[in-house]
Amino acid sequence: MRIAIASDHAAIEMKAALADMMREAGHEVDDLGPMDTSSVDYPDYGYKLAEAVASGAAERGVALCGSGIGISIAVNRNPGCRSALVSEPLSAELSRSHNDANVIAMGARLIGIEQAKACLTAFLSTDFLGDRHQRRVDKLTNPPHQETAS
Repeated sequence: MRIAIASDHAAIEMKAALADMMREAGHEVDDLGPMDTSSVDYPDYGYKLAEAVASGAAERGVALCGSGIGISIAVNRNPGCRSALVSEPLSAELSRSHNDANVIAMGARLIGIEQAKACLTAFLSTDFLGDRHQRRVDKLTNPPHQETAS
């Protein structure tokens, strides 16, 4: 599988460890940066990652920042992405099986590298169940028109 990974400066160490893990598992990894711990803005890297996934250049994405929150919000601004912020493997598994998430987001300051590896393993090894979940994912992609109350 081709997987894009990006972070901010707070998650450089985690990004390197997860990229190595994915390469060892036989995946193609596109590291979209940054490459050092100089201060950067997480939205820039979230948008870059989202474009790689939405365009099909990568099948899945891994988004990392200090909390995982900001970069996940940035990724989710792209309608072609469904980024799930997770902190344990069950959430990572459910994000795939029920929500067909194509990006996993994690916070380097909130979970350790071993827990992040467990989350990523669950995310990459879980298939979307489809069936009744497809209807719900379709609504995420194309929200129904909401009438405003008068």
